Amino acid sequence: MEMYEVVRLKINFKTLEEFENFREYGQQELSMKEDLEGNIIDNDSESPFYGIYFGNKLVARMSLYKIEAKFDRYFEPAQDYYELWKLEVLPAYQGRGIGTALVDYAKGLGLPVKTNGRQSSDEFWKKMKFEPITYQTERDRGENPFVWFPEGVSEQQYTKSE
Repeated sequence: MEMYEVVRLKINFKTLEEFENFREYGQQELSMKEDLEGNIIDNDSESPFYGIYFGNKLVARMSLYKIEAKFDRYFEPAQDYYELWKLEVLPAYQGRGIGTALVDYAKGLGLPVKTNGRQSSDEFWKKMKFEPITYQTERDRGENPFVWFPEGVSEQQYTKSE
């Protein structure tokens, strides 16, 4: 299996242009583009986006936000964790372990990881050792949350029961 290098993406026009190739392109990127045009952020801004390049083409990306315990709605007791969004691999590059490499990068940061799976992605998240959260309030929000816990941390201890 190939090794893929996960890089933190710079916030610049080139990156934003590359994002337009992804299906999940939306409000978040448009507001970053407006910020750039207003010169609010520069090339070295801390980006929440990470990606994998194949040659000089961005073929996969995800956004990763560290959530502090005081904002935690998912774990009991509350704790810091990473929220993973917009994990996407361009169709021509799927099935090569690229999405797995991005998720492994997030897991390597040592905190629990929470994500919202798309309807068709449940099997991928289970294969990546994520557990579905099944309590009712999250379902009512239309979320499909999955969580992963670092080795030795029991999910029973952390999943809120409502």
